[in-house]
Amino acid sequence: MAASPTELYRMATRQFGTWFADPGSVRMRPAVNEPFYFTAGGGHPHYGRFLRLVPDRLVELTWVTGGTDGAETVLTVELSAHGAGTALRLTHAGFPDERARDRHEMSWPSVLERWDHSAAVAV
Repeated sequence: MAASPTELYRMATRQFGTWFADPGSVRMRPAVNEPFYFTAGGGHPHYGRFLRLVPDRLVELTWVTGGTDGAETVLTVELSAHGAGTALRLTHAGFPDERARDRHEMSWPSVLERWDHSAAVAV
């Protein structure tokens, strides 16, 4: 990713509505065990809660959507400085079946691209 770990962390915890969620839909406070809600893609609800937060290094949260068939999955994003940018490792686990897993596996690359582009524009 071109942006710094600090910028990516901020966008994942405080600026979700600027690059992923539908405008005005985010209800999110970055604190462990704090629930969040937003819609994305024209009204599709997303729910979860933060599990672990390490500023500029780690965001781990539960992720519940229609795409997970209502199952509470776990999304982990690890950030580390890499040159002028960031090495990002995304792990998404706990899917109810292969279909749900495969849908997300196909979606995450475009989401990461949008996140990186939005972070570069925000700097």
